[in-house]
Amino acid sequence: MKDRIINKSAEIAVIGLGYIGLPTAIMFANAGFNVIGYEIRKEVVEKLKSGNSHIIEPEIDDLLHKAMDSSRLRATSNKDDIRGKDIYLVCVQTPLRDDKTPDLTYLEGAVRTVAETMKKGSLVIIESTIPPMTTLKMACLIEEIRSFKAGVDFYMVHAPERVMPGRIFKELVYNSRIIGGITEESAELAEILYRSFAKGQIFRTNSTTSEMVKLMENTFRDVNIALANEFALLAHQYGVNIFEAIELANTHPRVKIHTPGIGVGGHCLPKDPYLLLSSAKEDFGLIQKAREINEDIPLFAKDLLMNALKMINITPEEAVVVVLGLAYKGDSDDIRNSPALAFIEGIKEDVKEVRSYDPYVKGTHETLEEALKGADAVVIATDHSQFKNLDWEKIGSLMRNRILIDGRYVVKTPPKGFVFKGLGRGEY
Repeated sequence: MKDRIINKSAEIAVIGLGYIGLPTAIMFANAGFNVIGYEIRKEVVEKLKSGNSHIIEPEIDDLLHKAMDSSRLRATSNKDDIRGKDIYLVCVQTPLRDDKTPDLTYLEGAVRTVAETMKKGSLVIIESTIPPMTTLKMACLIEEIRSFKAGVDFYMVHAPERVMPGRIFKELVYNSRIIGGITEESAELAEILYRSFAKGQIFRTNSTTSEMVKLMENTFRDVNIALANEFALLAHQYGVNIFEAIELANTHPRVKIHTPGIGVGGHCLPKDPYLLLSSAKEDFGLIQKAREINEDIPLFAKDLLMNALKMINITPEEAVVVVLGLAYKGDSDDIRNSPALAFIEGIKEDVKEVRSYDPYVKGTHETLEEALKGADAVVIATDHSQFKNLDWEKIGSLMRNRILIDGRYVVKTPPKGFVFKGLGRGEY
């Protein structure tokens, strides 16, 4: 197997062609491997076969065309097409159930597919973010299905993605990588594989440590964003611009406060703390409390809106509200766990109408101008570049009333003629 990876004759199957699976498949294909992407969503496969990506990401169109034009990358929804491959990369979602427990249905389904199609000697890599000890459980699942012995008849690794939408291809190459093998040889093979395109440091460990490292990274960020959000709430009591205060605090050499905002979204931060705690034998209050703070922040933005409506004597039942941005992150089409959607859910029963506009995601209106006509309030929920240089005088002329709620610190100086409320902007 080592020689086949080094000379790039090893054939790769990527299970799941979403935000991580597709870029990963592209990278390996452009590194010289023959790659087949398996995706159960047939519409995604058809779109890829036509040479078009179903996700928005810088460079993806050019890199996809390069991979497909070389015939090193193809997509399929036929399980038989991935039979007998040397390497399987599992890149499927691991969402939460309504009760905040991990839903590993997609992962288990993908691993079953791998088990049914793999051969002896295959290397199986899980890139999905998963609770501690899950890789070992999935290795046991393969053993049950195929009677293969883990570490002898097949190799198993957890190698979590560590990339950010908008920078995926750059970070796949230059970010450091954690590789957790169920055996030393498993980790060694995976390191050689990723070295085909990765230039960042690669650290080898065991699979459970790798799983925990990934969850710790995002839990760290979530807890620190919760602290920043609590600072933002305090700023409203003390009449302070929290963004100025944070900038000044961060001049201290040992302080690095995160940025507050209308909420925490994406496929990692809202989920990973729950994955980390899913098998814990005792209560860990700090992590849980941080999650609750970040989940409640969209409701604080709702309070700002309601206060602004009250200031100009508009009853919420009469208000038309425009939400700018549906994606969880600026200049992205990713709406997974988006706080914008949580905010809309929180106000939709209280106001007359909620409209939405996003240049990357389909909202209620296709143009900003149409969304604004006759509206009473604008709420900035996503920091898209397009929203940073808006003509507020023109916007105001389209509106019935002029209320602006900024949940992302996009507007540094409130426009004239608007009732302005910004999250963390206690000076107004």
